[in-house]
Amino acid sequence: MKKKVLIVVSDYYKDIAEALLINTIKFIDKKIKFNVIKVPGVFEIPVIISKNLKKFDGFVAIGCVIKGKTAHFDLISKSVIDAIMNISIDSKKPVGNCILTCFNYKQALARKNKGKEAALALNSILCK
Repeated sequence: MKKKVLIVVSDYYKDIAEALLINTIKFIDKKIKFNVIKVPGVFEIPVIISKNLKKFDGFVAIGCVIKGKTAHFDLISKSVIDAIMNISIDSKKPVGNCILTCFNYKQALARKNKGKEAALALNSILCK
């Protein structure tokens, strides 16, 4: 039976999110069936994963946070990454982390192929 994965994508930065999603899908093992849900920002990703814990064997979180002139970057980045880690540990289900935390848009564009790493990490756990 195929494993089921939910990919949750924050499309706040649409071009970066789309590139990350394409790259993730490209490297997900063929034995894995996946669904995609889009959300407006990365802060919504953990709640969507939490609401779907019983329906899927694993998850990939995709998004981007770019530093601005306020503390928002630090607060959102830490909150979301901590929440994703806690979900994974508590549920004992893998969550491939493909949330970029960059200081500027140029850095984010340079990392748009990071979906591969999240997909391969997920594959290594689900496709043993």
